[in-house]
Amino acid sequence: MDREGGYPEDCGLHATVTTLLCRLDRAATLGTDVIEWGCPVPSFGDLSTAWVATVGLNPSNREFVDPMGRELAGQSRRFHTLASLDLPSWLDADARHLGTILASCRDYFDRNPYDSWFKRLDVVVSGAGASFYGPKPSACHLDLIPFATMRKWTELSARQRSSLLSVSEDTLALLLRDSPVRVIVLNGKSVVDHFQSVAGVKLDREEIPGTTLSRATGPDVAGYGFRGAVRSLSGMPLQHEVLILGYNHNLQSSFGITRGVIDATRAWLSRSMAKEAV
Repeated sequence: MDREGGYPEDCGLHATVTTLLCRLDRAATLGTDVIEWGCPVPSFGDLSTAWVATVGLNPSNREFVDPMGRELAGQSRRFHTLASLDLPSWLDADARHLGTILASCRDYFDRNPYDSWFKRLDVVVSGAGASFYGPKPSACHLDLIPFATMRKWTELSARQRSSLLSVSEDTLALLLRDSPVRVIVLNGKSVVDHFQSVAGVKLDREEIPGTTLSRATGPDVAGYGFRGAVRSLSGMPLQHEVLILGYNHNLQSSFGITRGVIDATRAWLSRSMAKEAV
C-alpha cells in the first residue's frame, strides 16, 4: 500500500527530480525514444534507507506499458505519468506532484515490482546481506539514465545513446551525494564501462570462477568482476567512500545465464565484501 506523501520537501531528492523533469523538456532528449509522458525514475526502492544500490542503464518501458504498449493503469501502474497526475506538462508539476512521484519510487517493491527482472538481481545482492524486498529493505536500484525509452538500449542508435548519457551524466552523483549508500553493484559490462567513464575511474578486474558462459559456436564468454572505490562522482563529493563492485554479465539478458552463474556471482560479491570489511 502506498504511504502518503514521500520524502520531505526540503530533501535533495525533490530538487533532483525537479531537475530531471526539466530535462525531459530539453532538446537533448528529443528524438531519443524517451517516454516523455512517463516520469523520471530516480530510484526503485527507498534511497534514503538503502546502503546497497544496484545500477543499470535505464528503466525498462515495461515500467510504464504492458506488452501491447498500452499505459499501465490502476493496480498495474508502477510509476506516474502526465495522465495519472492530470498534468499538461512536467513543467507544471508542483511540490505535491514531486512527493507523489517519489512515493511511488520509495514504495516500488511493496506494490507491483517487475519481479522477472529484479528477482535475479536480489539473489546477487543477498551476497552483500541486502535485499530490495521485505519490511526493512536495505537495497535499492538506480539507473545511469533515469528516463525509460520505448525501445531497448541496444536498439537505440549511437546518437540516441550518446544524447541520453550526456543529459544524464551527473544523475548518479545527484542521487548519491546525500545518501547512506556505501556499496554500488554494477549490473553488466555496459554499465561498468559507462560508470568508469562518468566517474573517471579504472576499476580492477578479476575472473569470477563458475561464471563462464558456454557457446555452441565461437569461444566461451568468461565472467569477470570489477572492483574499486570512489569519494566523488561527476566532480561532486560524496559523504563517504563508496565501494564499487560490478560484473560483465548482464544477469537479465545475457544468453546462457543459469542459476549456477547467478549463485557464483553472489558468492564473489560476498567474498569481495568480506575483503573490504564493509
